[in-house]
Amino acid sequence: MSDILRELLRVSEKAANIARACRQQEALFQLLIQEKKDSEKNKKFAADFKTLADVLVQEVIKQNMENKFPGLGKKIFGEESNEFTNDLGEKITVELRTTEAETAELLSRVLDGNMPASEALAKVVHQDVDLTDPTLESLEIQVPQDILGIWVDPIDSTYQYIKGSADVKSNQGVFPSGLQCVTILIGVYDIQTGMPLMGVINQPFASQNLTTLRWKGQYYWGLSYMGTNIHSLQLATSKGNDGETQTEHADVELARPCSAVISTSENQTIKAALSRVCGGGVFPAAGAGYKSLCVVQGLVDIYIFSEDTTYKWDSCAAHAILRAMGGGIADMKECLARSPQTGLDWPQLLYHMENRGASGVDLWANKGGLIAYRSRHRLDSFLSCLIQNLGPLKTQT
Repeated sequence: MSDILRELLRVSEKAANIARACRQQEALFQLLIQEKKDSEKNKKFAADFKTLADVLVQEVIKQNMENKFPGLGKKIFGEESNEFTNDLGEKITVELRTTEAETAELLSRVLDGNMPASEALAKVVHQDVDLTDPTLESLEIQVPQDILGIWVDPIDSTYQYIKGSADVKSNQGVFPSGLQCVTILIGVYDIQTGMPLMGVINQPFASQNLTTLRWKGQYYWGLSYMGTNIHSLQLATSKGNDGETQTEHADVELARPCSAVISTSENQTIKAALSRVCGGGVFPAAGAGYKSLCVVQGLVDIYIFSEDTTYKWDSCAAHAILRAMGGGIADMKECLARSPQTGLDWPQLLYHMENRGASGVDLWANKGGLIAYRSRHRLDSFLSCLIQNLGPLKTQT
């Protein structure tokens, strides 16, 4: 299992290189920023390119994992279809070919003969990534490969990716918008129980060198399986902490108001209740993956979203990391229907079953909304206050 996680980290970094290349290589950047207009039917490829970046990332992840772990590629599911139709009406299935030249030739058919862009894209797609993580190198955990399923969101927050704002200022570390909100999400779950087991969040645009204008990324990972819980933030959070200081820290933590990250489109009733519960500690931000990452990083206590427009590929990666940290992602509506005093575990999101009666992407929607958290104690405190402040209105969310 640690071998699989190591490979997922490597392919996430390969995917991040593709995402960065599309913004930093001129031939690709010009395609990315073009907007298709009704009068420009001959530039259909430019509009398709926005999705092509997503599809290529997804295919790189899928085919690299299949090469290393035969059979696993067929159990990787994501948001994007890999079929394109070009201006000649040809239906093209985007798959990595054996050589860079063959992949460039395939991509040129999607991009209507634009060879400079096709070659630039093929080059980064076939570039190898050498990535080592000492913590993972020493970890040996065995798990049957046949129980694993994988959700991928190749480029989460596509709008921010295309818009490409690089000068957005953070609010106490939380970026409301901009390239920092773009993430690549890979979540592994148990196909029998639906529980998340491993997660990788890659943030391709974590920081920018203001001299060269080149972007540097950052990745986060977590593993939670059979009593083993380990994550990439472990070393940072464990330094200098013994049992007593952790207890004292927990007491101080519980005494302060909760902080939360939310979507700008959040329900007004929830927003009003949150402002009473969290005071000034409510931060709007773009991207479901990024908002979950804010919880993983400890920038906020809670990510809450009351709508049903996040999907399994949005939440699985962060859920696995948060489980490894002692937290999780729960169904918001089910949480609000319960009393925190019951002592029951909060209803966790599961990843193996379709929604009954749904179709299309709604088959995999998080229908009850979600609440992501790092600390069960903080979640208990937060929900107790939120339920009080929502009162009889809670059932309307």
